[in-house]
Amino acid sequence: MNEAGKVICKLELGIGTISFYHPHSNSLPGDLLRKLAEAITNFGNNPAVKVIVLRSEGEQTFCAGASFDELISLKDFETGKKFFSGFAHVINAIRMAPKFVIARVQGKAVGGGVGVACAADYTIAMDTAAVKLSELAVGIGPFVVGPAVERKIGKAAFTSLAINATTWRDANWAKNVGMYADVHATIANLDEAVNSLAQKLAASNPDAMAELKKVAWKGTENWDTLLIERAGISGQLVLSEFTINAIQQFKKKS
Repeated sequence: MNEAGKVICKLELGIGTISFYHPHSNSLPGDLLRKLAEAITNFGNNPAVKVIVLRSEGEQTFCAGASFDELISLKDFETGKKFFSGFAHVINAIRMAPKFVIARVQGKAVGGGVGVACAADYTIAMDTAAVKLSELAVGIGPFVVGPAVERKIGKAAFTSLAINATTWRDANWAKNVGMYADVHATIANLDEAVNSLAQKLAASNPDAMAELKKVAWKGTENWDTLLIERAGISGQLVLSEFTINAIQQFKKKS
């Protein structure tokens, strides 16, 4: 088992599939975040890629968010800001890719995983794919992913999710607020829906899709700086005694 995790890229018939994996519930340490952002950017710049599918491995958890082991290891502001900037780079890579990004969410999404699911242009999920923004519960807050989540589901739903940080919201809740476009009862149906949409988009006019993506993301032009500024807030808070103790308690329960 690769403790560092991995990112795998595959291109077939115009569909660029990016899969990520980490043995700790598909959590995202800094190196994996960097590879994920690079993979999205590379596929976005590749003319052979018409649409991008973003998924994780396994059938249990889509993404557990930030790596607790790495969070505990952060000892100064600069390294903290750099780590949280990893999520900013992934979100901005999705935003800037001139192709639609479809997210396949086969299981629970936590924290940064919710941010990735919301940043995608179209998200299809399993009916077991509950969501939780747990950051406040460990003394931080969903500052970096917040703009992506709020953009997708609105301020009221985002605020509710962010404040009630220990409560799971089920997939139907996520669909009702617009996080998920479709919800399916089996992996087979999920994959059929993802593949069907990806194939349709791969056969669509790439220029039209690029222009439509610009329209959909209008108003986010400042995110290159905004999300890095937000990473600084998290990078400072993660150093506090409160947060260190809270993360250690979470690790004992997991």
